[in-house]
Amino acid sequence: MTESKSHEREAGTPADEAAEQRKQSYWSYVRRQFGKNKLAMISVYIISILIGIALLADFLANDKPIVASYKGETVFPVFKEYGVAMGIARWDAKFANVSWKELQYDWSVFPPVRYAPGTTDIMLGNLRDRAPSGNHWLGTDDIGRDVLAGIIHGSRYALSIGFVAMGIALMIGIVLGALAGYYGGIVDIIISRMIELFITLPTFFLIITVVAIYNKGGVWLIMGVIGLTGWTSIARFTRGEVLRVRNLDFVTAANALGFSPLRTIFRHILPNALAPVLVSAAFGIASAVLIESGLSFLGFGVPPTVVTWGSVLSRARVNISAWWLAFFPGLMIFLTVAAYNLIGDALRDATDPRLRN
Repeated sequence: MTESKSHEREAGTPADEAAEQRKQSYWSYVRRQFGKNKLAMISVYIISILIGIALLADFLANDKPIVASYKGETVFPVFKEYGVAMGIARWDAKFANVSWKELQYDWSVFPPVRYAPGTTDIMLGNLRDRAPSGNHWLGTDDIGRDVLAGIIHGSRYALSIGFVAMGIALMIGIVLGALAGYYGGIVDIIISRMIELFITLPTFFLIITVVAIYNKGGVWLIMGVIGLTGWTSIARFTRGEVLRVRNLDFVTAANALGFSPLRTIFRHILPNALAPVLVSAAFGIASAVLIESGLSFLGFGVPPTVVTWGSVLSRARVNISAWWLAFFPGLMIFLTVAAYNLIGDALRDATDPRLRN
């Protein structure tokens, strides 16, 4: 019995190595083909810049200094409203109700944009004052909030909704699609009927209905609903690829060596069947960004105090002469969605075996 198990382990090693070599060779080819697409590479750079902006939003746009010195005590970073500043220094009680801008610093370093997304400039009286200027590079909305600060901080919501929603959709779609394609039979029938049922659900109106019923969920509720309804195309792609791959020689060898179905699916089949799934995920992220922007534009989903690209864009309805309220957030939505779509197109071309030389 021991010799049999030892022989099985030794016999399984060449199959694992062969599958790993095929996987590395294929993904190396995909990377090379993807790198040849200039528009896709530009799109990757755009998304990378947006991710950097989202991560560093507090350091790029804030009405409080990044680092300051008061009475010889240096505080970094200064982002808390009052009282305790990031647990580093404690301010005297007499300053509890004093604005950071009213304190006389020994020295301070402010972000490039000296406005938070919720900061209102009460000195702006008319439309000309709210237009783009040296104080407000992209202008302000009708209540004096800086547009550039809103775009910088809104990138967090745009990217997080896309990634989190598609993360949920990927987990559900890959698991169900793999099980349907590998087992077939009654399992395939049940999962296929589930896919057909969820496809009929109108995601946009479903989110509006859920938000109307439960209005305290905020952005996390939107992420969850988009993820729970957006897995169908991923499951269908995964099912089709698993049906294609499961009859190949390396899968037959894995079954003959006695590997468990879960190991065969997740270690041997899925790595060779995920390419079309990534294409669907790229398009899904773009769709999630559009859905969130549309909901924010209509006033659903996020609270009124939360600034997103869609909420900034919605302020253009108040005054159609304020062109900057429509142009700049609309441009960001367009660039983000276009970048994800171009990445999806490039992945589709790079993973298409018919395009191989």
